[in-house]
Amino acid sequence: MEQRAVPRDRAADPVGARITVTSPERMRELGVRLAGLLRPGDLVMLTGELGAGKTTLTRGVGEGLGVRGAVTSPTFVIARVHPSLVGGPALVHVDAYRLGGGLDEMEDLDLDVSLPESVIVVEWGDGKVEELSDDRLHILIDRAVGDTTDEVRTVTLRGYGARWAGGFAELVAPSGG
Repeated sequence: MEQRAVPRDRAADPVGARITVTSPERMRELGVRLAGLLRPGDLVMLTGELGAGKTTLTRGVGEGLGVRGAVTSPTFVIARVHPSLVGGPALVHVDAYRLGGGLDEMEDLDLDVSLPESVIVVEWGDGKVEELSDDRLHILIDRAVGDTTDEVRTVTLRGYGARWAGGFAELVAPSGG
């Protein structure tokens, strides 16, 4: 995977990194590595078009956290809770694609109650869950569009708040593959 820092023009900008991922397996591996940085109370927002790799990344996060159950897209149930099998935080995986409103519409999911002891990953959460936490990680996954079999993705991470002020050095460091 190729890594490079995203330029920062102002101190108020989020801390960022950009990673090139070359296959679904590498996307899953990135999720496993990301899990090593996550802790209870973390909110992760995933953005990308259909088929970009949001659920594949989340599957890797679940694997890295050591949670129970297969991590699959929760599109029709909106949210799934995967308890830890290793004494770590649970993974709450939310698909907000079908939810039109903001945080008000998401209140029934009680994400604010789950947040302190869980890692919450929200697909399609833009404009819907930012109010849950000043400290959040926003991950944008870009892929080639059109008639292509190209599996290359550009993953841009933006960390907001004091939680992510230290950046992503552990995540963007070269891995063994």
